[in-house]
Amino acid sequence: MINQKIMINNPSGLHLRPAGNLCNEAMKYQSAITFEYDGGTANAKSVLSVLGACIKCGDEIELICDGADEQEAMKALTDAISGGLGE
Repeated sequence: MINQKIMINNPSGLHLRPAGNLCNEAMKYQSAITFEYDGGTANAKSVLSVLGACIKCGDEIELICDGADEQEAMKALTDAISGGLGE
């Protein structure tokens, strides 16, 4: 299991489109991928779970990857988040 903190820099936070992009990226990997935020934990492979987290611009989340391809998953997800998740 590995974890890393990362800041969400999308101006509108994780609304539907970037949440979908995050989930699509997370679903490419076998590892369990979740993130912790102020007040809870969300499944990064579930759009409803990500949207329910209500992550806004400037919020910090802690990505947690646990599984056979956790290193690759963490790199891909942190790159996608840093790149704005298609926004």
